[in-house]
Amino acid sequence: MQPDFLIVTNKRDLTSDFIVREMRTRGHQALRINTEDAPDIKVTHDLTKGTLLSVRGRNVALSSLRAAYFRRPLPPEIDCAGLSPAAVRYVREEWSYLLRSLYLEIDDKWFSHPNNIILAEDKPKQLRLAREIGFSVPETVITNNLASVRGLFSSGEVVAKPLKQSLLDDGKGPGSVIFTSSIAAISDIDEESLRLAPVIFQRKLHKRYDIRVTVVEDDIFPVAILSQQFEKTQTDWRHSSVVELSHEIISLPAAMQEKCREIVRRLKLRFGAIDLVMDEVGGIWFLECNPNGQWAWIENRTGLPIAASIVSSMERM
Repeated sequence: MQPDFLIVTNKRDLTSDFIVREMRTRGHQALRINTEDAPDIKVTHDLTKGTLLSVRGRNVALSSLRAAYFRRPLPPEIDCAGLSPAAVRYVREEWSYLLRSLYLEIDDKWFSHPNNIILAEDKPKQLRLAREIGFSVPETVITNNLASVRGLFSSGEVVAKPLKQSLLDDGKGPGSVIFTSSIAAISDIDEESLRLAPVIFQRKLHKRYDIRVTVVEDDIFPVAILSQQFEKTQTDWRHSSVVELSHEIISLPAAMQEKCREIVRRLKLRFGAIDLVMDEVGGIWFLECNPNGQWAWIENRTGLPIAASIVSSMERM
């Protein structure tokens, strides 16, 4: 039986396992492509027949797909044995180019189109959209100029976080994550270091807890992450990966739910992982929308049927 759904990801992506399992439960055939293994994929593009893929003996015509899920693909890994560095670069670039072409050929069958995911990662755009929609957004300055952030520090504590790249990787190990950090005073910032790269500076919120809202089209899955339980998770709940951190299913007001749906729609996505904050007096603040964020741990912790919602969305396409 030919697969009717495609998942494009990497070998270590456990989240895709949830999708494959849900599809099997429903009697669907899903083909998973781990893009590091691109040289093991057999591809034939025919101008009249379109593109045919063969992966581990399973064949699929892109034109026959019902839907595809763009998860977390990685660059192709090339066996360097016997190849010059120039040849390795050539092979890697040719595969990367072909994969991009395949993504475009799949077109509107994507659960969220890869191009829309890339465009939606624009955090300044997200913050502008959030304000337009009616979210409360912390006072924000994005800059590499110390003078530009001076006014923000004049009225209280500030947090700093990366604009995009949150991993420092020297290629010799797993790398280190750059978490959101509290900064008490502008004198704590090294001006020369700041000049090297822009940083997001925001007014520090006094939290009751963090909220992760997973949006799948019209379905809303809000969870409170009780980040104030532990000192090391109070500024950034991801810090130190504390397994004891409590997660609780919550309800959001109908108007807030609609705002969450609206920003995902405005970003031309079917999925969004939105980070909000509930402050100490009950106000809800928007931080960001991850267009392709992780969600499997939420399903594991809470039992919320996120995989089922995604597969149902793909079935309707």
